[in-house]
Amino acid sequence: MNIALAGLAILIIGDSHIAGMGYFNNPLHDSLVSQGATVNTFGVCGAVPSDWVVPGKAVCGRGERHNGDPAQMSTDGKLPGWSLPALLSRYKPNLLIVSLGENLAGYGLTPDLPRDFINDQMGQLMPVIKAAKLPCIWIGPPWGQEGGFYKKSNARVKALSDYLSQNVAPCHYVDSLPSSKPGELTTLDGVHLTPDATRLWDAYVMRSIDQIAATLPRQ
Repeated sequence: MNIALAGLAILIIGDSHIAGMGYFNNPLHDSLVSQGATVNTFGVCGAVPSDWVVPGKAVCGRGERHNGDPAQMSTDGKLPGWSLPALLSRYKPNLLIVSLGENLAGYGLTPDLPRDFINDQMGQLMPVIKAAKLPCIWIGPPWGQEGGFYKKSNARVKALSDYLSQNVAPCHYVDSLPSSKPGELTTLDGVHLTPDATRLWDAYVMRSIDQIAATLPRQ
């Protein structure tokens, strides 16, 4: 048990690295629960930051999990996602963890990193986070594999991670890229990690969270 995390109420929101297409990131959730935290996790496949302000449809699936209960998954693309303000009001966390970014990269769609789009998206979500006045940790996207269905590229994810690191304050940023070498984490489609690769990534993320949590003020 990590004393810095024990007793915390943690809210996690994220994209398909948390939940989507019938998959839920149980290792990250379980690791935080095992540290003595109360954890509520929500993921929406395909989500961008604005979807957590005005929820859109979870076009490729969504999922939620609460403490030790099983994950509740749905692939019904007509269901909406969740509003972060509503989740904050209901669960009253004292630590927010955000795992978003992959859907901001513009893989295969734009010749360069779409900074204007990213700025607009961050400009919608960050005021909500700042207004909550909560300790916050933002998890950046991991390496994937070049090409694939989503046309992910090493150069683009590196540019995205660097840009996010400069735009998530007051959240602490976890740069996921040092967790592995480019192409080392196996994927299903270039973006979505296999279960084994997810566990490797999550282990690195948990070490980073442990280090950050030790520096956070208790509320």
